Amino acid sequence: MGQSHRHHLEAVPGLVGVVPLTLRQTASLLQADPPPEPTQALKVISLMSSIRKGFPFPDDGARETACQCPIGKPTMFQSWQNLLFLHWAVPAKTLKGHLPQGLSLDGFEGQAWLGIVPFFMRDIRPRRLPAIPGISNFLELNVRTYVYDESGIPGVWFFSLDANRRLACALGRSLFHLPYRKAKMSTQAGEWVDYRALRKGETESADYRYRGIGPNRITEPGSLEFFLLERYVLYSHEKKKNRLCRARVHHEPYRFHDAEVERFSTEPLAWNHLPPVSTPPDHACTVPRVDASIFSLCEVGTAP
Repeated sequence: MGQSHRHHLEAVPGLVGVVPLTLRQTASLLQADPPPEPTQALKVISLMSSIRKGFPFPDDGARETACQCPIGKPTMFQSWQNLLFLHWAVPAKTLKGHLPQGLSLDGFEGQAWLGIVPFFMRDIRPRRLPAIPGISNFLELNVRTYVYDESGIPGVWFFSLDANRRLACALGRSLFHLPYRKAKMSTQAGEWVDYRALRKGETESADYRYRGIGPNRITEPGSLEFFLLERYVLYSHEKKKNRLCRARVHHEPYRFHDAEVERFSTEPLAWNHLPPVSTPPDHACTVPRVDASIFSLCEVGTAP
């Protein structure tokens, strides 16, 4: 079962500023005198293991390249509002079995990250068409982790995306092969955001109460926030054809705030049969709004 919590939570500053090892840094560590610390050595072993398997670990350059706007025209526009990002550092072995073939877990400081993100989806519209009231606005809560493919392109893997619009769920599944699920959801937004979700077929709801505090700021390349937030590729799996797909998104860099979280829930992990977490999030932040462009889905291994 998941858990509900009441907790005053702010982002953990001590986790910021630690950079995942690149190939150049790995070579330096291997030649270091004195030898590297055990935790550094473990990261070297993990990275070299990925290389041997043909999955190049994304270095800083690959991560910044993924943030660039794709060539071509977007197929859809969306506005994401009142986002709450809750993240837990978890051992990679607890999530590996939940990924499709062709993806590897992305890591920061030698650990995988598991996220729960409730937010407001607003003003969805196809290119050249206006938003439609009653269809273009809904609530969404996703459960995610971070991955990269055989080309070393970093992105997001969604375990689930719960939404309170049946049509949105159907379109998300058919157009992007994403695991959308219908849920009963409600919210009240003012200084604080109160957010509740209950997936169809489940008995325990997920409840959140949060607000942003302090000044907004932009993520710094190499920081934990950059690793967690600046993700511009989503991966999905088309079961019917057994193919791995990806789509690009683009938006201005997130302007995030530290989060004060009075109430949060890990119940969405239980909905997805994921390993439970029993601690407060290791990182929490909010984003008031970002306007995103969504590009066409393509099969991994083909030109985006």
